[in-house]
Amino acid sequence: MKRYDFDLQIDRANTNCVKYDLRDAVFCNPDVLPMWVADMDFETPDFVREAVIRRAEHPVYGYHFKDAPYFDAIRGWLSRRHQWEVERAWMSFVPGVVCGFTMAVMAFTQEGDEVIIQSPVYPPFHHAVTAHGRKLVYNTLKVTDQGYVMDYELLEQQAKTAKMLILCNPHNPVGRCWTRGELERLSEICLRNHVLVLSDEIHCDLVLPGYKHTPYATLGEAAAQHCLVFHAASKTFNLAGLATSTAIIPNPELRERYVFFVEALEAHLGNIFGKVATQVAMEQGDAWLAQLLDYVQGNVDYVSGFLKQHLPKVRFFKPQATYMMWLDFNGYGLSEEALWHKMTQEAALGLNRGKDFGQEGSGFFRINLACPRATVEDAMRRLQKVF
Repeated sequence: MKRYDFDLQIDRANTNCVKYDLRDAVFCNPDVLPMWVADMDFETPDFVREAVIRRAEHPVYGYHFKDAPYFDAIRGWLSRRHQWEVERAWMSFVPGVVCGFTMAVMAFTQEGDEVIIQSPVYPPFHHAVTAHGRKLVYNTLKVTDQGYVMDYELLEQQAKTAKMLILCNPHNPVGRCWTRGELERLSEICLRNHVLVLSDEIHCDLVLPGYKHTPYATLGEAAAQHCLVFHAASKTFNLAGLATSTAIIPNPELRERYVFFVEALEAHLGNIFGKVATQVAMEQGDAWLAQLLDYVQGNVDYVSGFLKQHLPKVRFFKPQATYMMWLDFNGYGLSEEALWHKMTQEAALGLNRGKDFGQEGSGFFRINLACPRATVEDAMRRLQKVF
């Protein structure tokens, strides 16, 4: 079996790369070690690059369509990886998971309607609601000694008046891989109160060893008929720049309404290379992904051990999924601005600021560990020197 080299250092500067080329604008320091944006510093798999290059060699890049092999590749992947048998009719193209659930907010709610999110959570969850005149309702996650859990008691009250809940499954940034039991309890509350669930499952293929992803639509027929699920190969295979994702909607009435909305916005075509890359990744990516997950787990274990030994004031829970870690620096007793200055100017580390994920994230940082081990070691040395 081919072995992939995840230790390879790749220079991404001067490629219009958000993570590297916007460092000065975001951190006021062009020399920070960037470990923020949720893409990987690893090579996109060779079999994906080769397929894109073959298509690029054809001299015409005109309009295209998604054919049966494309959708069959995704269906096969979801069946193999998650034991989810998806019908072709349920699937439609969207140009990104964030774009996909934002259009769903617009299609299925009205201005002033309440939409629930479970903060701290990925910043576009907030923006998808507030930018379109909907009312944001925070079902804030609870922190226990074992990690983050859902607040079902609060959800019982909020669901009485809300129209929609946007679920992060698995959760970004806290790294929870929700269990079937947890999702069933959430689903029961939402179904009883007629709350439509949008399940962002973009990180579902990045579940770390020892854990298993449960697609929301597999919780039972009632749940399947009252949800929209969003999936993509972008996080898994480092394809975010190709803007290709899938909406999976078992309910035909919801699906017809959603597809009409997407097509009315002329957002249903996508690009040739995203189609090619996604298809080959779903067809051939199992072995590469297995090696990636082992490597990311090694980075997680390294950071966990380092923090326990050298920076015990930093609280963390090892992620069950994603390639990010959610780090709590509140133990240092510093203000939000003082922490930000120490991190960006003294440690010269570019991490995501926790409060961007919700007020509960104040004093936290999200670090991206989808990078060579040498980068991770460098980051830990910088933290140790300053903190």
